Amino acid sequence: MSTSAQHSFSSVLSVNPYKDTYFNSVSSFITESKTPEFSKDQFVISYLNTKEFITAQIEISKNIPDEDLFDAINNKAYDELALDQAVEYQIQYIETFNSLDEDNRHFHVFIVDPLDLTTTFEKVVEKVKYIDVIVPAPLLVKSLYSKEILDSSGVHCFIYFQENDASLTIYGNKEFIYTKSIKYSFVDIHERFCELYGERITYDDFMDFFTTVNLKESDSEYKEYLIRLYKELIANINDILTYAKRAFEIDKFEHVYIGTQVQTETKLHEMLEVELNIHASEFDFDYGFETSEDVYLDQMHALMQLYTLVPPVERYECNFTAYRRPPRFIRRESGKLIILTAAAFALAFAYPITYWILTYAQELQEDLLKQNYKEVHNIKITREATIKNRLADKEKALTLLAQEKKEYNEKKNTLIKIHEVKVDYPMKAKLVAAFTKDINKFKVNVESILYAEDKKSGKVLTLNLVSPKDREITKLVEYLTKTNEGKYDFDLEEIKFNDKLKIYQSELKVKLL
Repeated sequence: MSTSAQHSFSSVLSVNPYKDTYFNSVSSFITESKTPEFSKDQFVISYLNTKEFITAQIEISKNIPDEDLFDAINNKAYDELALDQAVEYQIQYIETFNSLDEDNRHFHVFIVDPLDLTTTFEKVVEKVKYIDVIVPAPLLVKSLYSKEILDSSGVHCFIYFQENDASLTIYGNKEFIYTKSIKYSFVDIHERFCELYGERITYDDFMDFFTTVNLKESDSEYKEYLIRLYKELIANINDILTYAKRAFEIDKFEHVYIGTQVQTETKLHEMLEVELNIHASEFDFDYGFETSEDVYLDQMHALMQLYTLVPPVERYECNFTAYRRPPRFIRRESGKLIILTAAAFALAFAYPITYWILTYAQELQEDLLKQNYKEVHNIKITREATIKNRLADKEKALTLLAQEKKEYNEKKNTLIKIHEVKVDYPMKAKLVAAFTKDINKFKVNVESILYAEDKKSGKVLTLNLVSPKDREITKLVEYLTKTNEGKYDFDLEEIKFNDKLKIYQSELKVKLL
């Protein structure tokens, strides 16, 4: 089995660093390895969960030569994604082809924090020493097309649930389009189920029910809540597919493949097919591997094993490993140094010492840089937390300001009303007093007084006059009209005689000009 230009290997070891599980394959037979160890004849492959990396699409001008391509992508990734300049992220990319853009090249970029990489694979490296390939999980799916396990050229969606992550990946015409981590790992599903159920159950009890019970046949008290959880999950998947259709101009999804890291009795793909009306089936293919009857080979291990069988030109070469094995002895710098030293030992004894000192100095420098990186990374995390707190304080201040503005407007409106009362009421009183003197001169009585004010009529004072003689009312109106010309507008429509009371009544409207 050959998987590298420099090495030939007799077996392949696939590693799940999140569950600490290992599968070893010789030819097409795969077995689980409980106690993996380093072997120089063993090719080691692992993967990164979707939530472990940042992915984005970047355009680069076709005028940039290939030797400058990595630097151009690296610089643009830092600028467009606002990456922390203090962190030296690991950046890998794959090229996609866009026939509509004649000026630019298009790349899917994958970005990993090296500290996360170290944390994830620390235990693995202690056991197997080297990891030849670390591939982003969504790119492993490409092997299904390369090996013609899937031969359709439509748009496919692959959904996979693990204990610590859940991901949705889209391929179109056998090429990677989009991937997203969704918050429905087994741990997340357990937490959400406990919220819906209203009672805390252990993770082990939940997983036992989740994996062994078929909801179609179950009458468990957990059934209702798990179905509600599945509907929430499918609704979330539908939102992502709707976004992908719009963002990537996808007409329709030909098929959805959905699977889990553990075997389950409930068929999630059947529920998804009914809810979304998209053809769906289990994320489970015939890879051509042989395993023991009591061993369950999950999809991630199967895809990693399949990846090593695909020629490099037919798979995505996107390798994040920082644990490469050294080249053959004669190709290593140290090997060349030893050979040269042995040949020239008598003539140049000082050279090995010089190289040893330089190597030691480089190791010291590397240790210092690692320590400096950790310090800078801690500062970054602290500052991010500080910014988050400041934003929360700002939000509280804005809420308080809005409340103060509301109270201010309420007080302002109250003062305006008080002012109107203080100004208008004395004015009305003065107006009535002025007319009362003139009314008394003509021996006319006032039965009632009304005051009204609106935008159409303006300010109007209505006097209901009563007099034993209609002549007195007429004289009063004539007098008021002459003496108050230009100040008021008087309107007297009619004078009525009340037979019962033997008096004349009239309504005099005084409009303030």
